[in-house]
Amino acid sequence: MDVPPVRPAALRAGDLVMLVSPSGPTRPERVARGVELLESWGLRVALAPDVYARHGFLAGTDAQRLADLNGALRDPGVRAVVCTRGGYGVQRIVDGLDLAAVRADPKIVVGFSDITALQLALWRGTRLATVHGPGAAWLDERTGPASAESLRAALFTAKPVVVARDPAAETAGVTVGGTAAGTLLGGNLCLLSASLGTPDFPDLTGAVLLLEEVQEPPYKIDRMLTHLRRAGVLRGLAGVAVGQFTGCADEWAVSIVDVLGERLGDLGVPVLGGLPIGHGMGQRTVPVGVPAILDAVTGTLTAEAAVHDTEV
Repeated sequence: MDVPPVRPAALRAGDLVMLVSPSGPTRPERVARGVELLESWGLRVALAPDVYARHGFLAGTDAQRLADLNGALRDPGVRAVVCTRGGYGVQRIVDGLDLAAVRADPKIVVGFSDITALQLALWRGTRLATVHGPGAAWLDERTGPASAESLRAALFTAKPVVVARDPAAETAGVTVGGTAAGTLLGGNLCLLSASLGTPDFPDLTGAVLLLEEVQEPPYKIDRMLTHLRRAGVLRGLAGVAVGQFTGCADEWAVSIVDVLGERLGDLGVPVLGGLPIGHGMGQRTVPVGVPAILDAVTGTLTAEAAVHDTEV
């Protein structure tokens, strides 16, 4: 946990961004909106050859998706790799990542949800700091101007990122007071659970664990958290940052807040809920793989930048 992160350079106007689809198939009309947004920031945008491919529930075959991803990571002209969306599929290809290319020329990698598996693999293999934020298949109704500005700031500046607790958020009540400092790791709970036992599951000793999820009923959230607890991987945590658990409900009289409070509240570490990070409205961007401070008293998560200043 004491190994410093590898930070790629912050973006500048004129830089080339490559869009890839390493997970599920995407919608061209939503990607067009993402391209429009990125270009409005002065960036040049290129599409990977198979960005719109489809193969069942995947965005193309494993070979296609891996070729697009490695092609973007190897291209010296590309300064950021932005995933179009999550869905499912990254775990099928991460063992083929060209980690030598990442070490030789670190680039910004952006995504969330299923992309958590990619971010975990990059952290394990290269200690690359990555960006947990919206994909390029942009939806203005969910990620409005504040979400766009949050992503832009994380890509273009080396300033710390501060995400404040939303008192009105469903998970806001999942809070245990105190402060914690450590490397911010994690993301989507399903992918964390599915990565347990693989080479990519991170050592969480001294870490601030980020958790978010979508459309999983409370009993499945309970099952995944219990799995992590029984595996012993949560014992050395410094703190837990609880993001959005969107649409996580069923017919049982047990809420997602009940489950999170029970499974996280007795870990003996600070827990901060209500963070607008995840699949919900107004999603904010946050770096992962970087030092962070979780303050459950003031209700803030402060993370160092995933990028370094281009003048350094």
